[in-house]
Amino acid sequence: QVQLVESGGGLVQAGGSLRLSCAASGRTFSSYIMGWFRQAPGKTREFVAAISRSGGNTRYADSVKGRFTISRDNAKNTVYLQMNSLKPEDTAVYYCAASSRGWPTMTQASYGYWGQGTQVTVSS
Repeated sequence: QVQLVESGGGLVQAGGSLRLSCAASGRTFSSYIMGWFRQAPGKTREFVAAISRSGGNTRYADSVKGRFTISRDNAKNTVYLQMNSLKPEDTAVYYCAASSRGWPTMTQASYGYWGQGTQVTVSS
């Protein structure tokens, strides 16, 4: 099993940047595909980005492509989401998640472990 704890959320103006972190417990972090999802008020949770076990492959939602970057440090059991050029529509609770499925996987049902979420608010 793996436990996930997100941090780094907050309030930022449009055009600004934030870096989210997700720290994982356990010694098998590198065996999981890691993903970021988000849920805006009144909307369903949606895929944002995913990274393969080695970190060599990534996937992004079209809405964040070119602005967000997912990365991981397996030595630190941590996955990151660098968010640049933030827009008000990026406002949401951001969740990191771990999947033991094959690559690529971007569906919520494929992720068996979830963090508690961190709030990101982008003001206009």
